[in-house]
Amino acid sequence: MFNKRTKIKDLLQLEPASQEVVVMGWVRSFRNNQFIALNDGSTNDTVQVVATLGSFNDDLLKRITTSASLKVTGKIIPSLGKGQKMDLVADTIEILGHSDAEKYPIQLRNKPTLEYLREVAHFRFRTNTFGAVFRVRHALAFAVHKFFNDKGFVYLHTPIITASDAEGAGEMFRVTTLPVDGTAPKDVDGQIDFKEDFFGRSTNLTVSGQLEGELGATALGEIYTFGPTFRAENSNTARHLAEFWMIEPEVAFNDLEDNANLAEEFIHYLIQYVMDNNRNDLEFLAQRLADEEKQLPQDKRSELGLIEKLEFVLNNKFERLTYTEAIDILANSNHNKKKKFQFPITGWGMDLQSEHERYLVEKHFKKPVILTDYPKEIKSFYMRLNDDGKTVAAMDILAPGIGEIVGGSQREERLDVLTERMQQMGVPVDELWWYLDTRRFGTVPHAGFGLGFERMVQFVTGMTNIRDVIPFPRTPKSAEF
Repeated sequence: MFNKRTKIKDLLQLEPASQEVVVMGWVRSFRNNQFIALNDGSTNDTVQVVATLGSFNDDLLKRITTSASLKVTGKIIPSLGKGQKMDLVADTIEILGHSDAEKYPIQLRNKPTLEYLREVAHFRFRTNTFGAVFRVRHALAFAVHKFFNDKGFVYLHTPIITASDAEGAGEMFRVTTLPVDGTAPKDVDGQIDFKEDFFGRSTNLTVSGQLEGELGATALGEIYTFGPTFRAENSNTARHLAEFWMIEPEVAFNDLEDNANLAEEFIHYLIQYVMDNNRNDLEFLAQRLADEEKQLPQDKRSELGLIEKLEFVLNNKFERLTYTEAIDILANSNHNKKKKFQFPITGWGMDLQSEHERYLVEKHFKKPVILTDYPKEIKSFYMRLNDDGKTVAAMDILAPGIGEIVGGSQREERLDVLTERMQQMGVPVDELWWYLDTRRFGTVPHAGFGLGFERMVQFVTGMTNIRDVIPFPRTPKSAEF
């Protein structure tokens, strides 16, 4: 069998005693025509392959260049050099794929910037930083499914193409097969006639699987979605993507407190899973972040290192307070009085910005915060109206470094209240007849939330730009790879 190989991560766990092994990977460096640092992506670590002088012809050695791929057979022995536990003394070396080192886009010895690596995203996986990031991303994705599966949730695949707008955002990507050259059929009002389109109506890429998730929860009890969502926002920032992944559980018979408890338990579980299973990657990323922050002014540096931050979140209950209490804290803060907020606190009813959320988390409470009971005017139609008639049973979880990481609510289960809210907010009642049917036939209290997966990956890896935690970021004017 050609692919009978030992992964380098597993190899480095062995005690070297002249075992014969086969490894395959890509050349990171080749020193003195004798020492090859080989990496196969299973870990950031390399194994040192020793090509004993005089054992291999010069033509072969010349073709062992940066990022060439090799198959090596040989024996592992204790290393005499510093920094490695073992050497792999090669008996045979086969070049599987050549690489012109002068033209290879990533010269690791030059420490390419993250900005440059986004331009060569097809190769950035081969760097230590992105190897670590995407192994952690995988671990988090696996942990998402394990958490919900172990709790008995049903994984529901909600549609990517939809006619509904769960968020009322209006910033969606249209899906159509009609011509875009101006020859699309028109109706009597001169508007594009979507009855002639593929689905017979106007459709878009989904912004959320929540509404369909509620349908599942009101029959199956507990469901979760985990899939791509899309926003056509022209936001060129370190926090926004046009295509990202969302995790959205919906639970029948849950209220807002149950919802907050589930979200907090979920976040703790994800962090703990990575701490238990990706320690080496986290330690590498923690050092990378510490080195990066050395370039910043003292007041811009994090008070805790990456691993300390994750341990702090694990070891502390999230602070819980209402939107009203948060506004009071922010309004009376020295930060606001000294006009240090870009968006001043104007009073109750305003929508909080990222800087306000981060102030609460990083300066005031110094731990994650769950904010609840927002003014109804700044939240979506499906959130349950509280008894005060002014607020809704909404919740946001705010995390250090990135602000909002979870948004959720208890859903409005009362048909009359929900219908009235939809009419007030201009949400088409007739088009969502199927959603309202769940309130007509066996309605129940229920709640759910959405967690932006990339923001969770950012939080756990310490990466400061969301484009660096998704393999191929989709942003305004950028859809390469």
